[in-house]
Amino acid sequence: MLGKILARYVLPAWPLLVLVVVFQLGQSIASLALPTLNDKGVVTGDIDYIWRTGGVMLLVSLLQVVCSLIAVYFGSRLAMGMGRNLRAALFHRVVAFSQLSAASTPSS
Repeated sequence: MLGKILARYVLPAWPLLVLVVVFQLGQSIASLALPTLNDKGVVTGDIDYIWRTGGVMLLVSLLQVVCSLIAVYFGSRLAMGMGRNLRAALFHRVVAFSQLSAASTPSS
């Protein structure tokens, strides 16, 4: 049953799902790359290296924030669209039940 629901409501929205995964992956890679950047400069006292690495770290942090914002945007669009479609399907199903019960009761 869950497979049917996923096939009906997730597969049509696969481009948004792919975008969410790609930008979440970019955000995670940027987050994991930050600690590896500040290895050598402080120990050796190389101020030029510290400034260059600090600039790179700021760029990686900016990339991380941008990827996170884009992933949240596409994720919210995906969730809202799927919620809308599920609510509409549920509404139509409930209305169909009430129409069936009204048609099966004898009128006086």
